[in-house]
Amino acid sequence: MKSIFLSGAVIALLVFSGCSKEPIVDESASQPQGVTQPAVDTETVSSDIATMSDENAMGSDTNEMKMAKLEKEMATIYFDFDKFVIRADMQDKVSSDAKLANGAASDFTIKLEGNCDEWGSDEYNFALGLKRANTTKEALVAEGVPVNRISMVSYGETNPTCTDKTQACWSQNRRVDFKLLP
Repeated sequence: MKSIFLSGAVIALLVFSGCSKEPIVDESASQPQGVTQPAVDTETVSSDIATMSDENAMGSDTNEMKMAKLEKEMATIYFDFDKFVIRADMQDKVSSDAKLANGAASDFTIKLEGNCDEWGSDEYNFALGLKRANTTKEALVAEGVPVNRISMVSYGETNPTCTDKTQACWSQNRRVDFKLLP
């Protein structure tokens, strides 16, 4: 028992001690005699790297801004209590979301997020949220959105937009939200 404790303490000291100084490298020893290193203009290299990272940052920022703008334009699809059939008043919203998905948002993947109110068990609500997302997916595919651009997730009752204990609030939580992914 004593030897296990002692060896554990030694290993811990070795792991946590590490090197306190940077290693010293003799660059002249690694080069054959008569060979010289080419001169590198560090200012040009640094400015090229800065330019490339600025362009990448601008590209990702504009891409993220475009995704956020398009997500705001996509309509949330609402469902009746304990149902996963798209209501008649939501058909136009599904059609406009499909047009947007095939138009301005054609470069992105669409994630459908199924949600439920707080009624029912967790398991039931996760299944119902997935059924709502799947029904919305089928409607989008019927409108011409490629099936390989659509993914689904169910949040069940865990992602409410409203937390009041009223019928109006619960109806806001029975929905499918659209998110865009790069």
